[in-house]
Amino acid sequence: MRLHRLDITAFGPFGASQSVDFDDLSAAGLFLLHGPTGAGKTSVLDAVCYALYGSVPGARQGSGQGMTLRSDHAAPGTRTEVRLELTVAGRRLEITRQPPWERLKLRGKGTTVDKAQTWLREYDPTTRAWKDLSRSHQEIGEEITQLLGMSREQFCQVVLLPQGDFARFLRADAEARGKLLGRLFDTRRFAEVEKRLAERRRATEAQVREGDAALLADAHRMQQAAGDTMELPELAPGEPGLAEAVLEAAAVARATARELLTIADRRLTAAESARAATGRELADARELDRLQRRFAEARERAARLAERSDAHRAAQERMERARKAEAVAPALELRDVADSEHRRAAAAEGRARALLPQALADAGAAPLAAAARRAAEELGGLESARRAERRLAALVEERAGLDRQERADEEVRQEAETWLADWETVRTGLQSRVDSAQEAATRAEQLAVQRDPARRRLTAARQRDRLTDDTEAARQRALAAAEDAVEARAHWLDLKEQRLHGIAAELAANLTDGTPCAVCGATQHPAPARKTAGHVDREAEERALTAYQTADELRAQAERHLGTVREALAAATAEAGDTPTAQLAEEAEELDGAYTRARATASGLHAAQEELRRAEGEREQRVAAQQQAAVRSASRVAGRDRLEREQALLEEELTLARGTAESVTARAAQLERWAALLTDAADTARAAEDTAQRLKDADARLADAAFRAGFDTPADAAAALLDDTAHRELQRRLDAWQTEDAAVRAVLAEADTADAARRPPADLTAAEQAAADADRRLREASSARDAADRCRAELDRLSAHATTSVRRLAPLREEYTRVARLASLAAGTSADNERRMRLESYVLAARLEQVAAAATARLLRMSSGRYTLVHSDDRSGRGRSGLGLHVVDAWTGRERDTATLSGGETFFASLALALGLADVVTDEAGGVRLDTLFIDEGFGSLDDQTLDEVLDVLDALRERDRSVGIVSHVADLRRRIHAQLEVVKERSGSVLRQRGAG
Repeated sequence: MRLHRLDITAFGPFGASQSVDFDDLSAAGLFLLHGPTGAGKTSVLDAVCYALYGSVPGARQGSGQGMTLRSDHAAPGTRTEVRLELTVAGRRLEITRQPPWERLKLRGKGTTVDKAQTWLREYDPTTRAWKDLSRSHQEIGEEITQLLGMSREQFCQVVLLPQGDFARFLRADAEARGKLLGRLFDTRRFAEVEKRLAERRRATEAQVREGDAALLADAHRMQQAAGDTMELPELAPGEPGLAEAVLEAAAVARATARELLTIADRRLTAAESARAATGRELADARELDRLQRRFAEARERAARLAERSDAHRAAQERMERARKAEAVAPALELRDVADSEHRRAAAAEGRARALLPQALADAGAAPLAAAARRAAEELGGLESARRAERRLAALVEERAGLDRQERADEEVRQEAETWLADWETVRTGLQSRVDSAQEAATRAEQLAVQRDPARRRLTAARQRDRLTDDTEAARQRALAAAEDAVEARAHWLDLKEQRLHGIAAELAANLTDGTPCAVCGATQHPAPARKTAGHVDREAEERALTAYQTADELRAQAERHLGTVREALAAATAEAGDTPTAQLAEEAEELDGAYTRARATASGLHAAQEELRRAEGEREQRVAAQQQAAVRSASRVAGRDRLEREQALLEEELTLARGTAESVTARAAQLERWAALLTDAADTARAAEDTAQRLKDADARLADAAFRAGFDTPADAAAALLDDTAHRELQRRLDAWQTEDAAVRAVLAEADTADAARRPPADLTAAEQAAADADRRLREASSARDAADRCRAELDRLSAHATTSVRRLAPLREEYTRVARLASLAAGTSADNERRMRLESYVLAARLEQVAAAATARLLRMSSGRYTLVHSDDRSGRGRSGLGLHVVDAWTGRERDTATLSGGETFFASLALALGLADVVTDEAGGVRLDTLFIDEGFGSLDDQTLDEVLDVLDALRERDRSVGIVSHVADLRRRIHAQLEVVKERSGSVLRQRGAG
């Protein structure tokens, strides 16, 4: 980076326009920037920094986004501007910046604030002209930062070398050095690595603790399952050895559970054997009791059979008579069936004859059948007439359908003609609605574009009006605060002057005889001064000073608030302009109203288009319907003539066929009913004759069957018969008596039953009690065995789950061990990190080592080969190591702390350190070449020889085509350095004078 030219207008102490030709100054390689205190030497460097980054270093930026940078000596109409021409990365650029400017309004009263402006141009050597690149603050800032490769803080440390800062850096502790180096070399990524490792360690530690907690939960569940046979390890989640201790305790618990299961199995086997023995004894007792009760019950049943023997013989006799009557039963049943059929046939014959005329009431079956055949023949002759009658009905319906179609088509033609008569009027109206809606939609889009700017201007105007009043009020408060501060300062100075006038009395108050006076040294004090009335002591002066400082702080706050309000007012005025708020509100309201009306009209566009499309579709449908109705009407004329001729022929045929009946169908129905009556009467007459003959034959067969079975009359045989229910009941009683008798005889004949009856009664209660006790002991043993088996299974399951958890946690535990080791190593807390050096400190230590090496090359020349800067990574006290800086004295051969250097030695050591740091930061920033450097103050502490050596080192920078500007008050430098830029302080503002260059 090389500076070519700097133009300053109304900036800092410079009221008028000033220019600096750095090309002219840099031709000598070394130039001097000097001037009295407060003239504005630092302001020249501030202008360079402001042109590049849009702000100045430290507190000089102030508040109000740079409004405090304006010169108080500038004319009201002159705007503050800084223009810098430089070459960086092979490109010649021109940067122009104008901070915010509060000026008088062009119209009306009061002030307005113009926004900050920035321009970036580049010189094109091909066309030999400047071309604009950007006017965006953000884009220009990013472009310059990218080209320089440095932030503003790095630039101020590398290009504008502040010797006071580096002297403090030279004497600072490791922590202070780390903060500065961290800003210059941007080692935040290494601090982020430390942070990420710490977060990773905490995350994996939490996961390991979570896994250990789950493992301990499994161990507690195993302890609950095992009871008192398992002891848990006294370890917390995350502690080493927890997994092994839990698995070991689980193995012991599983072995104990298996031993208990074996014992329970043996106890269960013994209980089962005892239960089987008592079961056999109980079965024997029950069998004896059963046989004894069986014999007793058989004796009782034999006694009851003897009592019912007479009834049994009577039942046997009744069953014998019923068997004889069963031979007559078929004849009885046949006679009953014949009698029922005859009665039904006689009743049917009477009903059929009642429906016939009196002439046929007594006719036989043969005449009735002949009359039925004649009626059927006549009915068959009417079939063709019935078909003709159905065809005539269809013809009548068809003609009626043609008439309905004719009327419907006529209505369609009339309705279509009426609707089409008004079509042009309807179409014109609908098309007009569509056109109006389209025009309204276009107008609404145009108004929508105009609404947002109008609303923003109205909002800005309202804010402008409010801020105008706020600005005036803030200005009044700032003036009042300034007046209060001036009065407080005058009061403080008055009191200070009064105290100085009476300081002798204040000193005399502490005098004692024999003690030397602090002023004259005399031990005798014959006439010490006395305090007069109204004497001002130190406390009164300090109170006045505190009051002044408070008032001055309030003044500064009021001025900062005024700057903020003015800036906001300038932004609002730039947006709204000078148009009155009422006018803007009226314009915005008119736009809103017009937009609302246009939107309302445009909203009907779709509906109007749809209605027009529906109307056109309906027109096409009505024209088509009208044409189709005409075609159908023409085709119906021929069909109607054909139907009329066919109808006349059918009516003539049917008149002959139906006779006196209303229709052929009615005549056919009469014949069908008559034939059915005659047929039914003939059939019932024949059936009555047949059933009468069958009844006579059945009576004869019944009398013969009763005589052969031994009954006197058929009635006696019928009385001896039993129905199915009575027969089954009587047979069941006989069979039951015989079965019971056989069963009783069989039981009484059993040898084991008779033997059991002779033995003593069985003791069933004692046997059941013994069996119950054995059952209870068996259940207890089985429950104990099941519990032991469940315990064993649960321990196996939980142990398997715990083993799986341990295997699953093994990689995570290894990762945690690895990450924790890396995190503690990077944080400097690991035992492996012997010097307790953090990762960021390690990187900064490497950078500091580079800086010390680069600085030593110049320090050796400045100190005539005496001093060398070396980096030290020794620990300081209990702190961490890595950022120590020592100086090696070649005269003594000893290494000592940089704080032991004298004032002049500290200056040229810090100068060498600053130049070395500039080289390293430049390389770190991508190798951007820095051809222009500034060194601020410190040369007054050097003797002539050392000053010559320092200047020789600075002059040697020209070998790398650099130019160095020295900012200093030292008069001897004005003699030694011919290229000078002098800042002259005047009442109307400072001016720059450039001489001795080129």
